[in-house]
Amino acid sequence: MDEERARSLLAQHRERVERLIAGTNQREDEEELSHADQHMADDAQFLADEEVDEGLREQLQAELEAIERAERRLAEGSYGRSVESGEPIPDARLEAVPWAERTAEEQTRYERGG
Repeated sequence: MDEERARSLLAQHRERVERLIAGTNQREDEEELSHADQHMADDAQFLADEEVDEGLREQLQAELEAIERAERRLAEGSYGRSVESGEPIPDARLEAVPWAERTAEEQTRYERGG
């Protein structure tokens, strides 16, 4: 994948993730303000929604960190190569997941703990 395409994809995904993080933070602020005079039965739903939002924020933050690492690799000239083996990551994978750090096979092994 050429550098300009990689830079463009990473910028698009960074913007999307940052927008989603801001949206979950804004929703949390609004819910806290509107929760003050809620019925006790609504507390459980409020807490469940809060947990879902927290999980989403954590996932988005991890994705943002991966995008930042990919941007550093791009600047260093190592983008598109596995951080594990140094093997090239196929362009099709980088199109789908521009912040990919490993080949699909390596990622599967990594996620399985092997």
